[in-house]
Amino acid sequence: MPMPAEWRDFFTLTKPRVMTLVIFTAICGLLAAPGSIHPVLGFTAILAIAMGAGGSAALNQWWEADIDAEMKRTAHRPLPTGRMRRDDARDFGVFLSGVSVFLMGVAIGWLAAVMLAFAVFYYAVIYTMWLKPRTPQNIVIGGGSGAFPPMIGWIAVTGEVTAMPVLLFAIIFMWTPPHFWALALFMKSDYAKVGIPMMPVVAGERSTRRQILAYTVLLAPVTVAPWLIGGTSWVYGSVAVVLSVLFFAFAMPVGTRTRAQDDPMTQEKTLFKFSIFYLFALFAALVADRVLAAHGLIGTGIFGGLFS
Repeated sequence: MPMPAEWRDFFTLTKPRVMTLVIFTAICGLLAAPGSIHPVLGFTAILAIAMGAGGSAALNQWWEADIDAEMKRTAHRPLPTGRMRRDDARDFGVFLSGVSVFLMGVAIGWLAAVMLAFAVFYYAVIYTMWLKPRTPQNIVIGGGSGAFPPMIGWIAVTGEVTAMPVLLFAIIFMWTPPHFWALALFMKSDYAKVGIPMMPVVAGERSTRRQILAYTVLLAPVTVAPWLIGGTSWVYGSVAVVLSVLFFAFAMPVGTRTRAQDDPMTQEKTLFKFSIFYLFALFAALVADRVLAAHGLIGTGIFGGLFS
């Protein structure tokens, strides 16, 4: 019988490390959006996004409790270790998700609330229950679940969907495959053990490496696009270009080499870590660009804002 769960166990269910990235990109989307929002409402919007992300993470662990128990990376979680009842995790996830959508709708607006509800559904149902156990394209298609936060943050301020929030969504969507497949390469045996068809398991390492490189190349123009359409200035544009070059430099040895059996996969781990820094730095540059533009210190776009 599971032991009584502590608050720390419920907090762990929300995947705090992943939550950090979710909250950060949501804040950046909110701060980079044109217009303004009252600080209390801005905080409420971010709280709702965080709750939605935490709720969907709890539902993910409820559904995958048996799988998590067999993987080294996840065996220490509350459900596999027996620190929490499975039904409690499910109920906690449903509660957090429901409250997050209601709070967003009442305090901010129902467009943002609908987007948040779909993001929760996307991760908990479309990715976790449907895509992940069935197709090696799970990360490619499922990447949309983690791409919603900056888009929702932007919509919370503007109340509409325009080209810029769609591009912020697209950046994370395209970033997810090379980011996660770098992790999957050195976690391949764990995924194979539990029958999850991650790309290295199904298509092999060689194909996965090629696709990491291909998505890295495809990511670059999407990353620079906010500058090209006039949504940002050269400040963001230059950071985006430099980061894209560095991402390619880290991805190239991963994408082109043949790994020896005893290779510790240092380059893959380095790429994984850099990809996290990449996203933080890119979205930080987006906010810095917005702040500078708001003070009239810079113009926008390579074409002078023609398409903004």
